[in-house]
Amino acid sequence: MKKYLFTSESVTEGHPDKLCDSISDSILDACLEQDKNARVAIETFASQNKIWIAGQMTTTAKINVEEITRNRIKEIGYNNQETDMDYRTCEIEMKINKQSPDISIGVDAGGAGDQGIMFGYACDETEEFMPLAIYIAHRLSERLTYVRKQGILQYLRPDGKTQVTVEYEDDNPKRIDTILISNQHLENTKLDQMKQDLIKQVIEPVVDKKYIDKNTKIYINPTGRFVIGGPLGDTGLTGRKIIVDTYGGYSRHGGGAFSGKDPSKVDRTATYMLRHIAKNIVANGLAKKCEIEIAYGIGMIEPISICVDTFGTGTKTAEELIEIIKRNFDLTPNGMINYLNLKQPIYAKTTNYGHFGKKGLTWENVIKLI
Repeated sequence: MKKYLFTSESVTEGHPDKLCDSISDSILDACLEQDKNARVAIETFASQNKIWIAGQMTTTAKINVEEITRNRIKEIGYNNQETDMDYRTCEIEMKINKQSPDISIGVDAGGAGDQGIMFGYACDETEEFMPLAIYIAHRLSERLTYVRKQGILQYLRPDGKTQVTVEYEDDNPKRIDTILISNQHLENTKLDQMKQDLIKQVIEPVVDKKYIDKNTKIYINPTGRFVIGGPLGDTGLTGRKIIVDTYGGYSRHGGGAFSGKDPSKVDRTATYMLRHIAKNIVANGLAKKCEIEIAYGIGMIEPISICVDTFGTGTKTAEELIEIIKRNFDLTPNGMINYLNLKQPIYAKTTNYGHFGKKGLTWENVIKLI
């Protein structure tokens, strides 16, 4: 019997990197609300009580970037520059210009906005067709934010991380070996009480009891203190949580980030499309797990290559699956954008707790494959 441990992590919406992702995606959504053909590539950087926003926007939309930014920081819950950041007093500096005409040449003709490789993945470990470790880690992070914003645990602050280690037997998840939660808190919070509260209010409502046994280890704030957080404790940067955003390291990653990028960027659009295809290969019973890689060249309309791997679980060969993919899906940039209806202000919904395995997103729809 083959046994091994696999660990994935998630972060709360108040993590400094996710703060930056949220600002970038909120700016993108504001542009798309007025101009569905907006070209946007926005990066955000946060340190202490200051935000820097830079990148490219070519759009007819008239938006107030500073107002969008402060509102997003407020929604997340940052209101104290002594411990993290304050939406009312933070400095905001911007350097935004238009998209390079060298890039727009290819995009205007329907080609990819950049070269690169992208991956999509799905497996049958959960009803959402996601690996178990990252799925539970996301739900724990989501629950941390919920109990904070609802005032259930009033001593919690926005910054936090979760980590889940799953034990596998013969590639099937059997139990949870370890749960680790680190969450920012107010001064004078008692660690013992916090551990009891997080077990009762966060872990127990999220984690199925069948995965917990007497040997499951639970760690809460291992250093014993997490008062200074957010951009005061660590810098934040758009696109630095790409493994959290996808499959928790369970699948390969092409390296491209998502947040702040409009759908002409294949880093985002192709990864969403490949998730959709991989999920439907598994959902249609063609494999228990599936990973797809695709490659594009800047300005090129058709993909350069497609690779499918079902890790020995497929009912059809890789060649047969590629033929099914080609028959059912248009993998040109415009084809993917139209199929998934991506020229909509939907991206703030994707920013936190993973871009995959969530309801209400077109790439999560299950269809019948021919």
